[in-house]
Amino acid sequence: MTHASHQPLQPGDPAPEFALPSVQTDGTVSLSDYRGRSPLFLGLFRGLYCPFCRRAIAHMAESAGQLKRLGFESLGVVATELENARLYYRYRPMRVPLAVDPSLSTYQSYGLPKVALTPEMLQQMESVRLDADGELPAPMSIEDASRALDRIDGFQPTDVDRRDHDRQFPQLEGQFLIDRDGVIRWMNLECSREGLAGLGKFPSFDELIAAAQMAVSA
Repeated sequence: MTHASHQPLQPGDPAPEFALPSVQTDGTVSLSDYRGRSPLFLGLFRGLYCPFCRRAIAHMAESAGQLKRLGFESLGVVATELENARLYYRYRPMRVPLAVDPSLSTYQSYGLPKVALTPEMLQQMESVRLDADGELPAPMSIEDASRALDRIDGFQPTDVDRRDHDRQFPQLEGQFLIDRDGVIRWMNLECSREGLAGLGKFPSFDELIAAAQMAVSA
């Protein structure tokens, strides 16, 4: 894939500090809340307009309990405004702490790239077919798959969701395992392995557990 100039941070790099509004509670959540106390599984996702991201956040929530047994706290960050996230999760509660970063400042500091929309990339986006892990009746284009998943979810975008889409697309998402000293021990960048066919794919449970075990033993 062709990306903008951002390069994601790698294992061994210090994790940049952040302080973001919390979705489920009042106040903010920051990396310093975890430093010296517990390692952190940090997931950075696009806005709620993205059905692939909504599913990845749900997968993260499913993984949080098992990672907790290894001592990891989990935090998902959604690139939308606070009240928009609170409205969505009021009706779809999620069992993982969430914060918001509508400015994408955390994504930039962690080096998550935004895809360069070259003619070649636009052609790939039109030609790739997704099945959303078998959730769709047949593989579809990115645009058609997004619409179909929104219908399955009964998702009605807000004005904020529409603005997020226009402003963010196509920002890549990523996940990081950060040790209690604030050092990145593992990272996953969306689409880095399969190109656009990996859009919205979340790391497998086995991969996460293996990486977390290595992180706590480092």
